[in-house]
Amino acid sequence: MPRKRTTLPLAAVAVAVAAVLVFVVTKEPHYNVRPGAQSGNAHCGRITENAPGKLAGHTQHATKLAGVALWGDSNIVLRCGVTEISPTSDPCFSADGIDWVIDTARSTDTQKVIITYGRTPATEVTVTHSPKAPDEILVELSALIAPITQTSQCIRSE
Repeated sequence: MPRKRTTLPLAAVAVAVAAVLVFVVTKEPHYNVRPGAQSGNAHCGRITENAPGKLAGHTQHATKLAGVALWGDSNIVLRCGVTEISPTSDPCFSADGIDWVIDTARSTDTQKVIITYGRTPATEVTVTHSPKAPDEILVELSALIAPITQTSQCIRSE
């Protein structure tokens, strides 16, 4: 007995291909970014909701990741809700009243990983290949971080 051959209608194939293309073209640019453990904190929601549409010349990308904001082709990644860092020998500096620490173990010549100090939830900013210096970018973000109560300092006020 001959086998019956089943074929998909051409329209069904076209719809399936179109659906795959739409998914590939419109998927969110997460760049393997993971939200921080406390990313659901109200401060994180406020920070990402009020994050600037442009930062250091890069346009912000929409994301559904809680506590995450992305600019450019992952040139700048903000993750709110990361684990607060304890006292460290890593370099610390203040940008517009916010203390930040450079995570030297995760930073390179072309990428700086910088974390707020003395604020819970902590916020991490990763800057890669940016025309602006990381401290200039942090000054632009400082108004978003300032409402989080500072409980300790790595730079003492005089």
